[in-house]
Order: sequence, then C-alpha cells, then structure tokens
Amino acid sequence: MARRGRGQTPVLIVGAGPVGAVTALTLARYGVPSTVVDRSVLPSAGPPMDVIDARSMELLRPLGLADPIRAVGIGSHYSLDVLWTRGFTQPPVLVWHHPSVDQLRRQYAAVNDGTAPIEPYQRVRGPVVERLLRQAATAHPLIDVRPGSAVTAVEAAADQVTVTVVDRTGQRTITADYLVACDGARSSVRRGLGIGLDPAGDSRPVCSVDFRSRDQRLRQYGRAFLTIAAAGLALVSRDEDALWTACFPVDRHDGGGADPLAEVQRRLGIAFTVDDLISVARWDVTLAVASTYRVGRVFLAGDAAHPITPTGVYGASPGFGDALDLGWKLAGVVNGWAGPRLLDSYETERRPVALLYRELCADLLEVGRRFGRLAAAGVGPEQLAGFLEVQAHHIDNLGVHFGHRYVGSPVIVAEPGDPPLWSWREITGSTWPGGRAPSVRLSSGEQLYDKFGPVFTIIDLSACGLGRDLVDHAMRRSVPITYLAVDDRAVRACYERELVLVRPDHHVGWRSDYAPVNWGEILDVITGQGCAVGATGATVLP
Repeated sequence: MARRGRGQTPVLIVGAGPVGAVTALTLARYGVPSTVVDRSVLPSAGPPMDVIDARSMELLRPLGLADPIRAVGIGSHYSLDVLWTRGFTQPPVLVWHHPSVDQLRRQYAAVNDGTAPIEPYQRVRGPVVERLLRQAATAHPLIDVRPGSAVTAVEAAADQVTVTVVDRTGQRTITADYLVACDGARSSVRRGLGIGLDPAGDSRPVCSVDFRSRDQRLRQYGRAFLTIAAAGLALVSRDEDALWTACFPVDRHDGGGADPLAEVQRRLGIAFTVDDLISVARWDVTLAVASTYRVGRVFLAGDAAHPITPTGVYGASPGFGDALDLGWKLAGVVNGWAGPRLLDSYETERRPVALLYRELCADLLEVGRRFGRLAAAGVGPEQLAGFLEVQAHHIDNLGVHFGHRYVGSPVIVAEPGDPPLWSWREITGSTWPGGRAPSVRLSSGEQLYDKFGPVFTIIDLSACGLGRDLVDHAMRRSVPITYLAVDDRAVRACYERELVLVRPDHHVGWRSDYAPVNWGEILDVITGQGCAVGATGATVLP
C-alpha cells in the first residue's frame, strides 16, 4: 500500500490528456493513488496525434493498453506512406514508403536477435486515444478524475504542493505530496512557476482545416498517410475513409484568408468536393523544451515539458516516455523504497530525449520548406526526387525511438569502455547500461518482456542461480524485484552478461558476470538512495 505523506493525495496530476492519464495509470499499477484535475468536462478535440510509435506501444503494453488502442486504431493493413507532390495535376515526385503494421509483424517474426521490437507502431486519431485513456483512468479505483476543474494557483513548499482549483461548486484547495503538470503546450503550471522555454527557431503561425471528403481525386495517386505539397500544404488522412486535416502556413496578421478550404485546394492544385467542413483552427508551430523539468515537488511532463508540434512520426513518443519514467519513479518514492536521486534522474534522463526530438522535428519541417523552394525555383522532378530520397531516413527511424541511452544518469551503474554502435535505422541489441534491454522471443514463443516483473527484474543466465541471493537481499530492503532465471539460446546470444538488471521502463540499470560484493551499493544507486559519481556524471562502481 502506498505510504502517505502530508498531502491530501500522494500525487496531483494537472491534465487528463494522454500523458496525464498514463501517468495516473502507471502510479496505480504500483498501488499509488492520484487525483487528476482537468479544466475540460469532456475529452478535447485534440491532441493532433495520428501515430503512436513502436516504442510507446511497447511501454503501454504492460499497462494493458496496447491491444485496446489497436482496437480503436486504423486498420493494420494500411501503410504509413508520405507522398511528395508538386500538385495533384501531375504524378508524385516521390513516395516515402513505410510498411504497414501487418508487414512489420512479419518482418519482426523473421528475426530474434534483439533487433526487433515486440510492438509495431499504431495509427490512431488523437481524440480517440484521449477518450480511451481518460475512460481507463476514470474507471480505476485508485484514480480520482475531476473534470471541469481549472487550476488557478500553485504553491510549492518544501514538504507539499498546494493547488487552488475552481470548479462548478466554487474555489477549493488541494494539497499533494507531488504535482505532475500534464496540462499541455500552454501549461498554466509551467508559466505560473516561471519556467522558461528553450526554442529551436521562431514559432510560425499555421491554419489547419478539418473536413470530410470522399472525393477520389484526393487518392488519385494512391493512399498516403501524409501528403506534402510543394506549395506549402500538409494533408493528413485521419481515418483512411473520409476524414482529413490540411495544414498550411499563414501570415500572422491575416490568419489565412476568408476561405481556408479554397486555400487548401489552391495549394494542392485541384478542386475537390468537400462533404463537410468540421473546423478551422489557427495556431503556432512550436519547437521548444522547458529549461527545467522540475521545481521542488512539481514536475513537468508531455507537452508541458516540451511543446513540440507533432511532425511526421516524432509526435507522441516523448510524452508517453515521460509518463512511464516519472510514474514508476514517483511510485518508488511514495512507497518508500526509493531515495531522492531517483526523482533527480527524471530530468537527466528525459530532457535530452526531448531536445533530440525537437531537432528532428525542426529538420523534417525544413525538408518540407526546401522542397517547396526548390520546386518553386523550377528544379526538375528527378532532382527533387533525389533530394527527397536522401531525406527518407526521417521515416525509417527505428533506432531513434529505441536507441535512447541514459548517459550520465545518477541511477544507472555505468561501465568503462566504449558503448556499442548506435544506428539511426536499426535497434542495437545490447544490454549496455542505460540503454533499452533487447526484446527476444523465448523458445516457448513467449516474449521475454512479458515475463519481467512490474518494477526491477534480475535476469539470471547463469547455471547456478547466481542472482538469487541478490534478489533476497533486495527484498529484505523492501526493494521490489523479480528473479527471472533464463536458459534460452536467443537471450544468451544478445544479453552479453550472466546477470542483467532491468528497470520497469526496460532500460538496463546494471549488469555483470559475477555476483558483486557491493550489491548494497548497487541497490543504493538504482533506487536513488545514494551513489558514487564519476567525472562524466554517471555512476561507476568498482
């Protein structure tokens, strides 16, 4: 049972969107109650998310969310193609092809060397995901979801956080041991605490138009998830049926003109029939990361920490990763087995990930702008195709999502020597500390990941039960750890050591071929109780 602190709730979460809901569900998995407040009574019409990447699906799997998300998502036979066009009066310049979920499952089934994920990506509309996750949080007995509750003030003291909330009954205060701000790109909590943003370039105004159309002229060159027109238009097929979103840059002063649909047709180069205009919105493309993720007992997560406009397939990953990372760490502190350095590691581990995604999104947006400038200058289709072909790595980026290594984390026991090579397009199957442990199918057909415990797992590949005493010692200290003895050729081929300690986010905390004499010190490190820090900031033990 969760250990209570001074607040009325152990954790108060501001925002019931996907990141807030997953944070609450992660806490609940470890028995930690939370209160979730959200100014909206109903799920929002956003977020503007259409793809959950494979790594995020993998992280959502232990929460029992992967299958429900697939059930409400786009059919697994549809691909994730990106079509580049000078206009629909002529054939495409190039199509970036990305396989469908079905195709990827067949590819992944053909290998078992730690280089394939256990979950492919999933196309699914953001509002559908938000509704599903919000319902799951509301139904959980440990989560108190309070819609229609607007936060007007946050006071962060040394021992608790006090939040002023206004709802339909009036004004009230809620005290909490910790607060997690998941209230979006315009986070009132972040602004209230005076946390600044580090942007990549200036924000740019755009107009987005949601509409329904079954006009086959929109698919005359085949189906595509995303169509990018040289005249400055991104067209997203939201449901592979009739729902579309078009987005184009506008002047900050005129807002996009009186007839946004006419502007969509002009930039696409054809007139097409529109069955229903759903909405028109004007907003700014923003690529920024908060200067800090934490002020005392208040943490930022998701868009509140990194307001990065979803671009290509880079949108959802940082937010879901934040929720899972912060959720298990807060649970460890609330439940009493973790120390303060575990919470310190949240920003150390997650902020560099957001900075990487900020730059990747900026790079992909610039590819689109250059394509438009080159086309306008009269560059021929062959050269345009050649330019785009060398940029196709943006959609073939498995290593980007799965290759995060928490270098310098105070709760990772680092090793001397050179780390394994990193690949943009592929997963490196390695147990190098700080990186993601390889996912492998056992000879029984089961996934190794599905046998991991909810918190820490010791994978023991020795023939003599080398890790049993380590687990017993951890349990005597109330550190939740699962002992997993494995005798499997595929696991042995890529796990590299006899003993590998894996965290709940699948990242490796420590590994060795020997039972250490300083196991207590290693436990201190991975639980944030204390550490010996080397010159790089990483924890190094003899």
